Amino acid sequence: MYRRRDTRREQLAAEITDNLRRYTADAQQVGHAFANLHGLNPTDLQALIAVMDAERLGDPITPGRLGEHLNLSSGSVTALIDRLERAGHIRRDRDTVDRRKVLLHYADQGAALAMQFFRPLGARTDEVMARFGEDELEIVQRFMAEMSESLRGHRDSVRGVRPESPRRPTG
Repeated sequence: MYRRRDTRREQLAAEITDNLRRYTADAQQVGHAFANLHGLNPTDLQALIAVMDAERLGDPITPGRLGEHLNLSSGSVTALIDRLERAGHIRRDRDTVDRRKVLLHYADQGAALAMQFFRPLGARTDEVMARFGEDELEIVQRFMAEMSESLRGHRDSVRGVRPESPRRPTG
């Protein structure tokens, strides 16, 4: 986490790392504010983000894929989906090609709540991006995509890691 700052490259790497850490913490606080306002817990919020991302990519998420993404058992995913559906945040639809398959979608009510809450942040984001040229944004996009992939790889490698329990003396 702490980086040397002897060269300009090392200074930039340290500053970028610091900014990414602060951005992540601040974004998490904004997400928690939205969750608290609407009676959601952190896992609910992560599920809503996964549903939204999948829809944006044109590949709606299934309950099974959501469980894998959140590292939850099928029973926990069912309870999560039931809770979010009752609250009006998501809806279940049958796949039109394979009726056995259930797809999760952001419900209109949930989307409206999210848009109302996050619209000011979107405007601020647009203002910042307007100060950068297309070439600069392409570099930032590539950097963020690679950083996100790196973080997901690390997340996946530590998900199953559990600290060892101290051994009890026998005898």
